[in-house]
Amino acid sequence: MSLNVYTYLVSSCLFPFHEKLKKHDTVKIRKEMEQTQWLSPKELNALQVEKLRTFLLEVDKQVPYYRDLFRQHAFVPSTVSSISDLARLPFLTKEVIRANTEQMKSEVAKNLSRFNTGGSSGEPLIFFLGNERVSHDVAAKWRATRWWNVDIGDPEIVVWGSPIELGTQDKVRLIRDKLLRTKLLPAFEMSAAKLDGFVAEIRNMRPKMLFGYPSALTHIAQHAEACGQRMDDLGIRVAFVTSEKLYDHQREQIERIFGCKVANGYGGRDAGFIAHECPEGGMHITAEDIIVEIIDADGKPLPHGQAGEIVTTHLATSDFPFIRYRTGDIGVLDDQPCACGRGLPVLKEIQGRTTDFVVAQDGTVMHGLALVYVIRDLPGVKEFKIIQESLDLTNVFIVNESNFKAESMQAIVAGFKQRLGVGVHIQIERVAEIPKEASGKFRYIVSKVVASQTKAVA
Repeated sequence: MSLNVYTYLVSSCLFPFHEKLKKHDTVKIRKEMEQTQWLSPKELNALQVEKLRTFLLEVDKQVPYYRDLFRQHAFVPSTVSSISDLARLPFLTKEVIRANTEQMKSEVAKNLSRFNTGGSSGEPLIFFLGNERVSHDVAAKWRATRWWNVDIGDPEIVVWGSPIELGTQDKVRLIRDKLLRTKLLPAFEMSAAKLDGFVAEIRNMRPKMLFGYPSALTHIAQHAEACGQRMDDLGIRVAFVTSEKLYDHQREQIERIFGCKVANGYGGRDAGFIAHECPEGGMHITAEDIIVEIIDADGKPLPHGQAGEIVTTHLATSDFPFIRYRTGDIGVLDDQPCACGRGLPVLKEIQGRTTDFVVAQDGTVMHGLALVYVIRDLPGVKEFKIIQESLDLTNVFIVNESNFKAESMQAIVAGFKQRLGVGVHIQIERVAEIPKEASGKFRYIVSKVVASQTKAVA
């Protein structure tokens, strides 16, 4: 049986049957999305308003927390006629969810699945998802996959580190992955021996697509190149990356070494699959399901083209509603359509989490890239992590190679002081390895200063 025939059987028969067994409407939703993506922006907006009103009416009837909240704010869902009407409701934060978890469950919800996300602070957020939400998220990801001329059933390597995925590798899951031709590689440990194994696995499988953290795929690509092992002769079509900020140098290395294009994805377990990159480069918002607002530090809406915090409302979460949810991420909406012709709105920039920014001693807020660029291209720097502990102290951890020079330490201190202030103490420590977060992700920079300020605003 040819690869293309097998892929067709998986995507049209096996996977739909799998989703039906799980009581998911994924296939129906994906087919609808492949039609609605071509609606004009005006038509999509009308569809959003209609879905929003229906969603809020359902939430009002079935969810105790929002029933009370709507009454407190004299909010009548049936009168909603514009997306801007959402601004009459307060924001949903992780703190609110933690304090009202049970009250946020729909009274008619069945078979809710418990999820959690650690976040940058490590303090878990526990929330629940129903079949409707899961179906819509899987459908959105599936639609975006097909934009790149690959489909479920094509050979795929997944480099992932979430305990949720890695903890469910039972016999049924292993059989399913084998049938779907998906191979999971754990992203927790990136030792030389592990990387050798990952390179061998990828070469042996010759996948059509890769999926994983940009940092993990970059590590594998760099290791292969350092070992003189070609990876651009395998027929890989696309590398889907998500869950971390994608840096330009990571995109360049993944594309060059694997010989494929990189497709960025943005979202999370809590907020859902918010946006996906198409082959023309547009980060399309899943507008059929998700309404995106951009707000300033005072919570006021910002126009297209201005950077602010991303706030989402997921229209398929009536079992456990996410309404005006503050993601903690910074982004910019685009007022220009994508060249691909889809009417789906576009995120012009995803600048990272609020904790990916740093604050100078004079109060200037800047993206962490201002510091990343000081270190990244220095000779002999293998890995690094920057933690802004306070306005007066920034710690830098470096894994160095043999060609690292002592004067590079002085260059880091001088570069950081130039950006953060001459009075800032820059403490550099050379370490054997830099541990990843519990999820397996890797973050180049964390600011505890911005995190505390953001929490105060929220």
